[in-house]
Amino acid sequence: MLINIFAFATAKAQLYSFEFYNDTFNIALDSSISIPQKFGLNTESIANVYDKLEKGNYQPIIDSLISYKRKKQLNDWLFYQLIRKTAETISPKNQNFERYTLYKWFFLGKSGYDTRLVITDNRIIMYVYNDENIFDIPYVMMGDKKYMCLNYHDYAHTNFTSMPDTEMIGIADSKKAFSYQITKMPEFDPKNYSERKLAFRYGMKDYHFDLKVSPEVEKIFKNYPGVDFKYYFNIPMTKETYGSLIPLLKKNISNLSQKNGVDYLMRFTRNSFLYENDIENFGKEKRLSPEQTLLNEHSDCDDRAALFFYLVKEIYDLPMIVLLYPTHVTMAVQFNKPVGKTISYNNRDYTVCEPTPQIKDLPIGKLPPKLKRAAYEIVYAYEPENKKGVL
Repeated sequence: MLINIFAFATAKAQLYSFEFYNDTFNIALDSSISIPQKFGLNTESIANVYDKLEKGNYQPIIDSLISYKRKKQLNDWLFYQLIRKTAETISPKNQNFERYTLYKWFFLGKSGYDTRLVITDNRIIMYVYNDENIFDIPYVMMGDKKYMCLNYHDYAHTNFTSMPDTEMIGIADSKKAFSYQITKMPEFDPKNYSERKLAFRYGMKDYHFDLKVSPEVEKIFKNYPGVDFKYYFNIPMTKETYGSLIPLLKKNISNLSQKNGVDYLMRFTRNSFLYENDIENFGKEKRLSPEQTLLNEHSDCDDRAALFFYLVKEIYDLPMIVLLYPTHVTMAVQFNKPVGKTISYNNRDYTVCEPTPQIKDLPIGKLPPKLKRAAYEIVYAYEPENKKGVL
């Protein structure tokens, strides 16, 4: 998302234009909602700034944001990226972080989301109401409502467990919950994609792929938290990457049986990428979306499981379950006739399919030896739409 800013002074408004993915977004900042460059970091000062904004002509910007959100079908996380870029354009973060944060808070709140500020230790912390199962980021509770921290990454050494929850500054009538679910990726400029070559061997034959990948995908997930497996495994691919992979996979397995086709996808996922655990790769636990796994040189077991799930869903759309062990994530698929080691769930038998490299080259229906007696949890069960409710 390169930013090209064009500002023009008019009698009452400052006009801005910036590049957002493959589009240009235009906004007009009325002088009545220009936040002062300096203000006190206390509740009274924030209330005064809000009072100025509330009385100003802010609605055109909110209308533009919401209209774009609807037009492009942006999920909340991508809508927040648009709001971040809008605030950054009006008030660059590295020049005035507090002013930038106030614009974000106000725009997101006036878009209907229950967004809160906490002022503590000369810091301005931003939260948003969320009712989903989210990991890896700080949150506070107000009654039975959970508020996730949206700018925790800006305060690396802050003890968020001690944040006061009784002095949260909210916006009246903003009650909507924010969702981290991503069901549609934006369209990037095809010219900004590069090629990544992948290869693996199956059935004494070498298969080669020239994938189209974009670094813009990594930017979307830079501060994305850990989400529920249902959300995580169903993050889609961008149009260009999808088109460079899925049709070729379908062609390569067109003459294979369903079982052998799934085996092909399992081995593609297992053998086309180098393995490295997240601590060694990123210095922390990090879940990669299916497209991020295609982008990265290294990935671990949960990344492979997510990619394998996505490929089987797109090509065969079979029922699947995700198995979470204490130190491993793997998959099981329901075939018409079970193969080898099966997992019983809801009166159905699912065949284990291991998409992560192991010491032994495991066929379909074989678990790694160390997991044969290990406890596991089924953390997500996928049921195709046309089979839901049918046993």
